[in-house]
Amino acid sequence: MADAQTIILHHYQTSPFSEKIRLALALKNLAWCGVDVPVIMPKPDVVSLTGGYRRTPFLQIGADIFCDTATILMELNRRYPMASLNLPGHEGLHKMVGMWADRIWFQCSVGVIFGALGDTVPDAFKADREKLSGRPFDTAAMASTAPMLREQWVGHLMWIEERLRGGQGAGGGVWLVNTKPGLVDVHAHMNLWFVEQNVPDFLTECLDAAPLTRDWYNRLKDFEGQTPTELSGGAAIEIARKAAPRLKPATVTGAASQAFAPGDKVAVAPDDYGRDWVEGILVHADSQQTVIQRSDARAETVHVHFPRAGYLVRAA
Repeated sequence: MADAQTIILHHYQTSPFSEKIRLALALKNLAWCGVDVPVIMPKPDVVSLTGGYRRTPFLQIGADIFCDTATILMELNRRYPMASLNLPGHEGLHKMVGMWADRIWFQCSVGVIFGALGDTVPDAFKADREKLSGRPFDTAAMASTAPMLREQWVGHLMWIEERLRGGQGAGGGVWLVNTKPGLVDVHAHMNLWFVEQNVPDFLTECLDAAPLTRDWYNRLKDFEGQTPTELSGGAAIEIARKAAPRLKPATVTGAASQAFAPGDKVAVAPDDYGRDWVEGILVHADSQQTVIQRSDARAETVHVHFPRAGYLVRAA
């Protein structure tokens, strides 16, 4: 029975960013519930919990809502330190790798995949992604550049191969850092999974030239973890309504302040795409995260957590 302590992942099956968190949950062998969210707008249950943040996935624990995979991974490791993924050698580095995987390599993957899928992409999906990104979702243009993007994609992949090859002399080479899988592996895995789900022959061809990466990727896929329990969006909102956000010191520290103070009304949004501003009362801000309190007619009081890097904060 799901309650205020349950890990609830709001995701959809084909989302590569959701797969990143599903892999982390498997590596940590944590029990969790899954709420299947729509691939495109409208998303009324999502908006009730996040206040307008529409990117997938987000994580819920009681009345605390964690947006962006960077914040989700940080919170999972903080609350559940056993089977830590922030292993020696991963500290800080995993955030740099995550930014590369989520932005530069991911955009390359999008061009490779949708350039190949072409006219099979539904018009409703194209229209939704145009609103999300603020620019045309032109599969014909993607198809014309796909050969160049495929070459770029292989270039990114071979960085993993180079890292694995370089680690062999130090008794490593099985994982990207040290002798156990950690957050660097979780971030680097995402784009391979995304391509495999959509253009598997291309990935097979690439991995034939990168045998260490192929073995590394297959080992990650072997981690099954616990089978999630399905939960409805309405049930998740009811859990938030009955819970209270975990107490957090009302503080603003360091360069993150922008002269804001706890209690100020602020708005937060990603700085790249999906720039839907979420408004609320500032609870806490530091160099790594921003936490705002907001109220909703259905979910009542929730705290919404965002990372600092990659997100903008302004006065509402």
